Amino acid sequence: MFINGGRGGESRVLYRRRETMSEGLAREYEIGAEIGRGRFGVVRRCRSAETGEEFAVKSIEKRLLADELDRECAEREGKRHRQAAAGNPYVVQIHAAYEDGEWAHLVLDLLDAPDLCDRIAARGGTPFSEPEAAVMVGHLAEAVAECHRRGVAHRDVKPDNVLFDASGRLKLADFGSAECFVDADGDWVPMRGIVGTPMYVAPEVISGREYGEKVDVWSMGVVMYMILAGGVPPFYGETAAETFEAVARANLRFPPRIFRSVSPAAKDLIRRMLCKDVSRRFSAEQVLRHPWITSGGMSPVDEPRRDPSLSMERREGILSLCT
Repeated sequence: MFINGGRGGESRVLYRRRETMSEGLAREYEIGAEIGRGRFGVVRRCRSAETGEEFAVKSIEKRLLADELDRECAEREGKRHRQAAAGNPYVVQIHAAYEDGEWAHLVLDLLDAPDLCDRIAARGGTPFSEPEAAVMVGHLAEAVAECHRRGVAHRDVKPDNVLFDASGRLKLADFGSAECFVDADGDWVPMRGIVGTPMYVAPEVISGREYGEKVDVWSMGVVMYMILAGGVPPFYGETAAETFEAVARANLRFPPRIFRSVSPAAKDLIRRMLCKDVSRRFSAEQVLRHPWITSGGMSPVDEPRRDPSLSMERREGILSLCT
């Protein structure tokens, strides 16, 4: 099943009886208004009973976890999120986790600013400037690269999961689909399972093959394309099946009416991220070293000079945290 987090929704009572809440959560936090809704549960404001500090609590209703993959993702979410977030300034921090027979709860940073999806929509089809886009893509790549250094793949990078704090700093959110791609000895192991959101998922995922952490880079490439195209995605269809077919074909185009003013350097980076050949697709680290990123979106309009290191597979530096 695809795990596709929803966006908001009508308010309703989350807990029918006080007893359905984990005792620790009910004791330590005051639960407030709903601020978001997904396929398996809701996100609400909460306040620490001890300090008065406000957070968000993500609550997953277990009875809605219909298959084994859903259940495995829900069971791992807290652990994977902690591994990815600790010391990572571009990831939403997790503060506590609670569980009972009906719900699993994660207490997270409360971020009230519009997410990237809202920011794109608010511009009404007007693209971000390349310097603005380079900052966002660079910070997103920093977030993903640090996750990958810890052996964690997010597997659902999309504008809805790109949040911002009060100072405008980007924060990657929602590790409900995250998985480890290294074992206890630090050796790379492939991932399996069709997870993610259709428009952003990599071709190797929908093919049913084993895959690696570069699925996140593909998703980042889709996000970058949309930032520079005023919200237009590179691959889509009228139905989920048509979208999967478009992703599988991976026929990347830059329509002149949309990309006329976009630099060759930006297009070059998008091509390297949205490369169907995984062996040639950039890693998150390579994205960070691309001239368009390092120059802040102000690189020359000619094709960037080839850095030999950009064609190398790099897995060194991955921490053995996934046990």
